Amino acid sequence: MSTQQVTTIIGLEVHVQLKTKTKLFCGCRTEFGAPPNTQVCPTCLGLPGALPVINEAAIDLAIRTGLAIHCSIPEMTKWDRKQYFYPDLPKGYQISQFDLPICADGYLEIVDPADENNTRHIGIIRAHLEEDAGKSMHDEVAGKSDTRIDLNRCGTPLLEIVSQPDLRSAAEVREYLTQLKLILMHLDVSDCEMQEGSLRVDANVNLHIEIDGQKIATPIVEVKNMNSFRAVERALEFEIERQYIDWEADGLTIEDRAKTTRGWDDSKGCTFIQREKEESADYRYFPDPDLLPIRIPAERIEQARASLGELPQVTIARLQNQYGLNVYDSNVIVNQGPAMIAYFETAAEISGDAKRSSSWIQQDVMRTLKEQESTIDAFAVSSDQLGALLKRVAAGEIDNTRARDVFAYLLENNVTVEAAMKTLGIEQVDSGELDSLCQELLDANPQVVADVQGGKVQALGALIGQAKKKNPNANPGKVRETLLRLIQS
Repeated sequence: MSTQQVTTIIGLEVHVQLKTKTKLFCGCRTEFGAPPNTQVCPTCLGLPGALPVINEAAIDLAIRTGLAIHCSIPEMTKWDRKQYFYPDLPKGYQISQFDLPICADGYLEIVDPADENNTRHIGIIRAHLEEDAGKSMHDEVAGKSDTRIDLNRCGTPLLEIVSQPDLRSAAEVREYLTQLKLILMHLDVSDCEMQEGSLRVDANVNLHIEIDGQKIATPIVEVKNMNSFRAVERALEFEIERQYIDWEADGLTIEDRAKTTRGWDDSKGCTFIQREKEESADYRYFPDPDLLPIRIPAERIEQARASLGELPQVTIARLQNQYGLNVYDSNVIVNQGPAMIAYFETAAEISGDAKRSSSWIQQDVMRTLKEQESTIDAFAVSSDQLGALLKRVAAGEIDNTRARDVFAYLLENNVTVEAAMKTLGIEQVDSGELDSLCQELLDANPQVVADVQGGKVQALGALIGQAKKKNPNANPGKVRETLLRLIQS
């Protein structure tokens, strides 16, 4: 009986739109959503006589990204022309990088989805700069059956990050993309908005099948048109199964069929054939005669390295060690970016309660930011205010319910926590007043006393509710403690 082992082989090409104000070779703006063909000029339209001028900011962002993913940065890099015809590529070629990319030979470490105690080392072949093409809109207007071209995106700076074929499952791909996006946003080199085209993923996938010692490779397929990480995962899961079924049916191998490109239809949940994929020679690369090679001094690389700061995975580990957060909470905070990390750390230091600070940020702060469609930089409640509020909660001066009243007041009024509490009539109930209140409740409810003495401690719930009605400032936790103390004495 024959034995069979199937290994999935996946490599990724991630196109990252760099966060520059202007395009890669001209001064046109790069804002998303401008009216079609309003952010163009003779250079990005490829008109005769127009010459490109390099955007230095894009060079710096590429270097910082390359260093963060452990790439080497060469002393010299150059520009090449990649020839192909497409309606949204007005020059008939794309300015890219071929044999001397700006970043090469890096890696990214990910947590193995199958074993969270294990890490996987995913190699990165290269990260090279190139200009983006325009956008083709097919049949956008019902009944027109036409294609319209918007060239606003032409010339926008892209960094294409090409991995080794080291990924072995759709789940690993999602983890790789999650970690890569985290680094890109942490460095502020891209906004990574997939819906706006700022982060685009092409996946190359095939199967290696070993039968009784004989190795067979199915034809490589490049999968495109995936606009979310979930879509990438679903597309790869479908394609892996489709390739195996096709191989069982026709037995075709990598030698029998050229590499093909398939699109992903998210609504139907399947890939579909688009075209045969070109090989490198088909693009007829040659050095761009209008652009000189770039020499990158070692001092500039070291300056970029010093500007990286603490990278996300280091921060995640530090939040666990320094503040006692678990893996999940650390990931949530770090995934919000450097501004949220700073907000949390200030609140945690002032309150003296890191776990409570983390909980409030994830529940109250992040929920409010989503409702307001705002960012933590513009948030009405400062980290100092949240820290001061939670310090009072931790000390038992105010309970969570009343603290949320204060939080809501601070959202609308630029005052201190103390001023907000005074306005809302929130004050700490002294121990004598609390004793009197609790004794009054116990005297009026002898059955509750008997139930608690009989072991039904949950009977206190009714009295805690009555205490809050009589005095909204009464802390439920302290009411419970006082009731139990008085009953036991």
